[in-house]
Amino acid sequence: QVQLQESGPGLVKPSQTLSLTCTVSGGSITSNYYYWSWIRQPPGKGLEWIGYIAYSGATDYSPSLKSRTSMSRDTSKNQFTLQLTSVTPEDTAVYYCARSQRVPLHTLVVDAPLNPSEYDYWGQGTQVTVSS
Repeated sequence: QVQLQESGPGLVKPSQTLSLTCTVSGGSITSNYYYWSWIRQPPGKGLEWIGYIAYSGATDYSPSLKSRTSMSRDTSKNQFTLQLTSVTPEDTAVYYCARSQRVPLHTLVVDAPLNPSEYDYWGQGTQVTVSS
Protein backbone atom coordinates (compact mmCIF):
# COMPACT_ATOMS: atom_id res chain seq x y z
CA GLN A 1 0.00 0.00 0.00
CA VAL A 2 1.48 3.30 -1.11
CA GLN A 3 1.27 6.14 1.39
CA LEU A 4 2.17 9.79 0.96
CA GLN A 5 2.68 12.22 3.82
CA GLU A 6 3.16 15.96 3.51
CA SER A 7 5.23 17.89 6.05
CA GLY A 8 6.35 21.45 6.49
CA PRO A 9 5.54 24.74 8.20
CA GLY A 10 1.90 25.62 8.57
CA LEU A 11 2.57 29.36 8.61
CA VAL A 12 4.73 31.31 6.19
CA LYS A 13 5.25 35.06 6.08
CA PRO A 14 4.58 37.02 2.89
CA SER A 15 7.55 37.28 0.52
CA GLN A 16 9.17 34.20 2.07
CA THR A 17 9.60 30.75 0.54
CA LEU A 18 7.14 27.95 1.21
CA SER A 19 8.89 24.58 1.53
CA LEU A 20 7.09 21.27 1.78
CA THR A 21 8.23 17.66 1.73
CA CYS A 22 6.30 14.59 0.67
CA THR A 23 7.52 11.31 2.12
CA VAL A 24 6.49 8.23 0.20
CA SER A 25 6.26 4.72 1.63
CA GLY A 26 5.24 1.45 0.05
CA GLY A 27 6.71 2.35 -3.33
CA SER A 28 9.73 4.03 -4.87
CA ILE A 29 9.58 7.49 -6.40
CA THR A 30 11.99 6.25 -9.09
CA SER A 31 9.77 3.37 -10.22
CA ASN A 32 8.65 3.47 -13.86
CA TYR A 33 6.42 5.33 -14.86
CA TYR A 34 5.03 7.27 -11.96
CA TYR A 35 4.60 11.02 -11.68
CA TRP A 36 4.59 12.76 -8.33
CA SER A 37 2.62 15.97 -8.14
CA TRP A 38 1.95 18.83 -5.81
CA ILE A 39 -1.64 20.08 -5.85
CA ARG A 40 -3.29 22.72 -3.72
CA GLN A 41 -6.79 23.86 -2.82
CA PRO A 42 -7.29 27.45 -1.68
CA PRO A 43 -10.23 28.09 0.63
CA GLY A 44 -13.50 28.03 -1.27
CA LYS A 45 -11.81 27.11 -4.56
CA GLY A 46 -11.05 24.04 -6.61
CA LEU A 47 -7.94 21.93 -6.90
CA GLU A 48 -4.95 23.55 -8.60
CA TRP A 49 -2.04 21.56 -9.99
CA ILE A 50 1.34 23.08 -9.11
CA GLY A 51 3.78 20.70 -10.78
CA TYR A 52 5.24 17.24 -10.88
CA ILE A 53 8.53 15.44 -10.66
CA ALA A 54 8.67 12.29 -12.73
CA TYR A 55 10.21 8.89 -11.99
CA SER A 56 13.12 10.03 -14.14
CA GLY A 57 13.62 13.24 -12.17
CA ALA A 58 12.18 15.43 -14.91
CA THR A 59 9.94 18.24 -13.77
CA ASP A 60 7.05 20.24 -15.17
CA TYR A 61 5.25 23.15 -13.57
CA SER A 62 2.00 25.02 -13.99
CA PRO A 63 2.60 27.97 -16.31
CA SER A 64 0.94 30.30 -13.84
CA LEU A 65 3.30 29.29 -11.02
CA LYS A 66 6.39 28.29 -12.97
CA SER A 67 8.41 31.41 -12.19
CA ARG A 68 8.09 30.77 -8.45
CA THR A 69 8.14 26.95 -8.30
CA SER A 70 10.92 24.45 -7.86
CA MET A 71 10.64 20.73 -7.16
CA SER A 72 13.38 18.28 -6.25
CA ARG A 73 13.78 14.84 -4.74
CA ASP A 74 15.92 12.84 -2.36
CA THR A 75 15.87 9.27 -3.63
CA SER A 76 17.75 7.98 -0.57
CA LYS A 77 14.86 9.13 1.62
CA ASN A 78 12.13 8.49 -0.97
CA GLN A 79 10.99 12.09 -0.66
CA PHE A 80 10.21 14.90 -3.02
CA THR A 81 9.94 18.56 -2.19
CA LEU A 82 8.20 21.75 -3.24
CA GLN A 83 9.55 25.24 -2.96
CA LEU A 84 7.33 28.20 -3.79
CA THR A 85 9.03 31.56 -3.57
CA SER A 86 7.72 35.07 -2.89
CA VAL A 87 4.48 33.84 -1.37
CA THR A 88 1.45 36.06 -0.81
CA PRO A 89 -1.80 35.44 1.09
CA GLU A 90 -3.22 34.10 -2.20
CA ASP A 91 -0.94 31.09 -1.73
CA THR A 92 -2.85 30.10 1.39
CA ALA A 93 -4.24 26.62 0.73
CA VAL A 94 -4.28 22.98 1.67
CA TYR A 95 -1.33 21.44 -0.13
CA TYR A 96 -1.42 17.83 -1.30
CA CYS A 97 1.11 15.49 -2.82
CA ALA A 98 -0.25 12.82 -5.12
CA ARG A 99 0.81 10.08 -7.53
CA SER A 100 -0.33 9.40 -11.06
CA GLN A 101 0.53 6.42 -13.23
CA ARG A 102 1.20 8.55 -16.30
CA VAL A 103 1.58 12.20 -17.21
CA PRO A 104 -1.61 13.84 -15.95
CA LEU A 105 -3.63 14.60 -19.06
CA HIS A 106 -4.74 18.00 -17.77
CA THR A 107 -1.09 19.12 -17.83
CA LEU A 108 -0.95 18.57 -21.58
CA VAL A 109 -3.88 20.83 -22.48
CA VAL A 110 -3.94 24.53 -21.69
CA ASP A 111 -6.59 25.41 -19.06
CA ALA A 112 -7.82 21.82 -18.85
CA PRO A 113 -9.46 21.07 -15.49
CA LEU A 114 -7.68 18.81 -13.05
CA ASN A 115 -9.29 15.38 -12.85
CA PRO A 116 -8.71 13.91 -9.38
CA SER A 117 -9.31 10.39 -10.68
CA GLU A 118 -6.03 10.60 -12.61
CA TYR A 119 -4.25 10.36 -9.25
CA ASP A 120 -4.37 7.01 -7.52
CA TYR A 121 -2.75 7.97 -4.21
CA TRP A 122 -2.94 11.20 -2.25
CA GLY A 123 -1.48 12.51 0.95
CA GLN A 124 -3.87 13.74 3.61
CA GLY A 125 -2.99 17.35 2.86
CA THR A 126 -1.36 20.04 4.93
CA GLN A 127 -2.71 23.52 5.60
CA VAL A 128 -0.33 26.35 4.75
CA THR A 129 -1.30 29.87 5.70
CA VAL A 130 0.55 32.90 4.40
CA SER A 131 0.26 35.72 6.89
CA SER A 132 2.40 38.19 8.73
